[in-house]
Amino acid sequence: MNQSSQKQAVHDYWNKAACGEDLYLAEMDKNGYKDQAKIRYALEGSIIIRLAKFSDSADLKVLEIGVGLGADHQKFSEAGAILYGIDLTERAVEHTQRRLAAFGLDSKLSLGDAENLSYPDSFFDVVYSWGVLHHSPNTEKAISEVFRVLKPGGDARIMIYHKWSMVGFMLWVRYALLQFKPWLKMDQIYSAYLESPGTKAYSIEEGKQLFAKFSEVSITTPLTHGDLLDSPVGQRHRGPILNIARIFWPRWLIRKLLPSSGLYMLVDARK
Repeated sequence: MNQSSQKQAVHDYWNKAACGEDLYLAEMDKNGYKDQAKIRYALEGSIIIRLAKFSDSADLKVLEIGVGLGADHQKFSEAGAILYGIDLTERAVEHTQRRLAAFGLDSKLSLGDAENLSYPDSFFDVVYSWGVLHHSPNTEKAISEVFRVLKPGGDARIMIYHKWSMVGFMLWVRYALLQFKPWLKMDQIYSAYLESPGTKAYSIEEGKQLFAKFSEVSITTPLTHGDLLDSPVGQRHRGPILNIARIFWPRWLIRKLLPSSGLYMLVDARK
């Protein structure tokens, strides 16, 4: 599949349902968005807040790449950021516009491609993206664009997927080991079975290489609700086997022995 076809496949996957829509959003109104945010931040709020630093955003020019259902975008707006947002899909932009309007908030929202940002060089104080850039066919180019549009001293706050995670291990067991294909590589597993076609995940060393242009880079990989089976793993993964696994999953042992085997790679990088 060439990059243009892959990008269209990514668009089509997420345009059917913005991330978390069919899991956590009952109604597309103010109460529905409140309920979705409550669930989102109960599951992973401490991790999101650690990376996003919403409260430090007042009067900063902030770009969010991949607005999804708009929960984090709302937080930035409430914190007083001068806010911009893009998404590859019409559905996410519409959700976020509807959400901000319901709460009397504002942002400059538009359709956009992370690999070809329409903003001038050195324009933003902060670029934030949660679980988006690993879906781009050319993640390296997307991160290069993040670097370009940041002001000197500006911060990239990016979550991409971590290859050596418990979620990755579960996917390998299900789609490689139990399918009698133990030779399948982790890159193939993530690409074919996690979310949209071509999804990528990175080792810490690979993550450092992606952000090599930046002057300072901090990377952490904390355990998430998905790694600990405290919630649905994602839009593609539900069913009785997973429900049974949740009962017997050794969360205490994973927390003790593998505390850095989380799916989320949190990258805080300064230009």
